[in-house]
Amino acid sequence: MNHTSKQNDPILQPTSGDDAGRTHTGRERERLVEDRDYVPVIIKRTDQSRRHPDDILESAINEGLEQLGRQSLSLFLSAMAAGLILGFTAMSVAIVQDQVDSLHWSISARLITAFVYPLGFVMCIMSGTQLFTEHTATAVYPVLDQRSSIARLIRLWAIVLLGNLAGALLIACLLDAAEPVIHARDGYLAIGHHLVAYQSRALLVSAILAGWLMALGAWLIMSTAPMLSQIVVIYIVTFVIGIGGLHHSIAGSVEIFTAYLIGHSLHLSEVARFIGVAVVGNLIGGSVFVALLNYAHIRKTQSLE
Repeated sequence: MNHTSKQNDPILQPTSGDDAGRTHTGRERERLVEDRDYVPVIIKRTDQSRRHPDDILESAINEGLEQLGRQSLSLFLSAMAAGLILGFTAMSVAIVQDQVDSLHWSISARLITAFVYPLGFVMCIMSGTQLFTEHTATAVYPVLDQRSSIARLIRLWAIVLLGNLAGALLIACLLDAAEPVIHARDGYLAIGHHLVAYQSRALLVSAILAGWLMALGAWLIMSTAPMLSQIVVIYIVTFVIGIGGLHHSIAGSVEIFTAYLIGHSLHLSEVARFIGVAVVGNLIGGSVFVALLNYAHIRKTQSLE
């Protein structure tokens, strides 16, 4: 098909709905031609081929639209489940931290805890529950593509964040109640005091880096084949967060809530400061360093004149 026929092909011309007035990228036009010329079939296999960046972006936009359209209660319950599941990351890290301190191992505690830090994240993301740091980027793509509004984006962020924090507080209460069995009190306290020890500026930058990595992980999951490779991606991304000592707002909330309940040595103002700064940092890292950059380099550089 030559360039002139492509321009005159009615199937490639947006006429109504969200696509009206929007210029198709090269890859979008290719997909439209494929849909017209070939019969779509469902193939029961794992696609190991490299995905086109524009296809990944389109998948991210569709995922964002799906979540933006969900009912509030459904979003909140799913987000609460995510906060609860991340409690197992806090529990695992606290146990390892306590063991390292008590046994006086020469190996770095940060290195050892980094190996178990991803466990809760793997369970959380693979279970399909809603995690705030995933939506800092995914839900932004439809807004950037003018398929959704900023008001709907803020609604999604608020519901998911509140659900995550509610789940984090609930699992912290459960971990506190189960402490006679788990025996990780000193580990929780060490982590809690470590979280509030930083100045807000350093904490903000750390949270930006963590938000960047989490949103990048969500993007990489969409670009890889299902199951094992996605688990590896999640593990690698969250391992880097753990080994770097970076601050994730929801996992950190579970840790600081548990430390507050178990030790009674932290002030509510310290807890609130950590959560507030970490949330803002994660939001900036995911929205700016992943969503805006990905959208810009794919949509703008591949758009047709």
